Amino acid sequence: MKSGRAAFASALLLAASVVTAARASEDPLRICLDQDLPPLSAHQRGKPDTGFDVALARAIADRLGRPLRIQWFESELDEDSSPALEVNALLSDGRCSLVGGYALTKDSLAVPGAKTAKLPGFEGATRDDRRRRISIGVLAPSQPYIYSPLTVVLGPRARERKITGIGDLAGLRLVIESGTLGDAILMTFDKGRLIDSVTHLVPGRNDLLGALNRGDFDATLLDLRRFDAYRATHPETGLTGSGYYYPVGANRGYVGLASNSELLAAVNKALSELQAEGTLAALGKSTGLTYLPPREPAVLGEIWMNIIQK
Repeated sequence: MKSGRAAFASALLLAASVVTAARASEDPLRICLDQDLPPLSAHQRGKPDTGFDVALARAIADRLGRPLRIQWFESELDEDSSPALEVNALLSDGRCSLVGGYALTKDSLAVPGAKTAKLPGFEGATRDDRRRRISIGVLAPSQPYIYSPLTVVLGPRARERKITGIGDLAGLRLVIESGTLGDAILMTFDKGRLIDSVTHLVPGRNDLLGALNRGDFDATLLDLRRFDAYRATHPETGLTGSGYYYPVGANRGYVGLASNSELLAAVNKALSELQAEGTLAALGKSTGLTYLPPREPAVLGEIWMNIIQK
């Protein structure tokens, strides 16, 4: 009689585990992606979603045996916005379990000093969503899946210039967006040796690469991703990549809440497999992204101190 009861209990436990596994496989993997970050991710009404992070999200969901749901959001460009807090709000509000394409730096992963944060604009947001403040948690990163450096881009007049370091930009007409990492690098290099050669443009207001392409300037320093995006939409451009990457760069990866450690562990396993199989590099090639594998340190430390020390 006892053995019969034990067998029945085991059968119930087995059935419950099967049901739980089935439900888990039906539960969508919700990933938040920036809607305007080509060629990492791009979302436009009436057009197919594109980008490396879109393709990678699909590959990760397939590995985990779960359907994919992408929550598109919009990054703010104003000085008062905090990308880290906005991402934290999306995760803490349950809009997604992971945010892709996240720059892995010590600053971006710091424990927030605030207890609440506002949501960024996201697809499907209501008026109330734009007003709400969300109680936020602590962020935790996945392992990185791509290295995202700054590169020197050369205009038509300087396309033959060999660039092996920032010092090789001496004598060129330089252009940079104010307040950016590239701006800090150029303005502080060798105690300000390049200052008189630098023209500043306002981010989001001036067309930096367009001005460079017209021949108004000779060179700039910017995120390699932006140059990839520009070449995709301007295939006849006269701009040339120097092949030089500034030695202080950040990896990108997923970020989730520290409380969701099981999902992050599963994603790390999937990323390791995709990296070993060469799938990540193949996704980069197919989406027009210059793919560079992650580099140490996995999480970049004090950015500004690294620049000053260079």
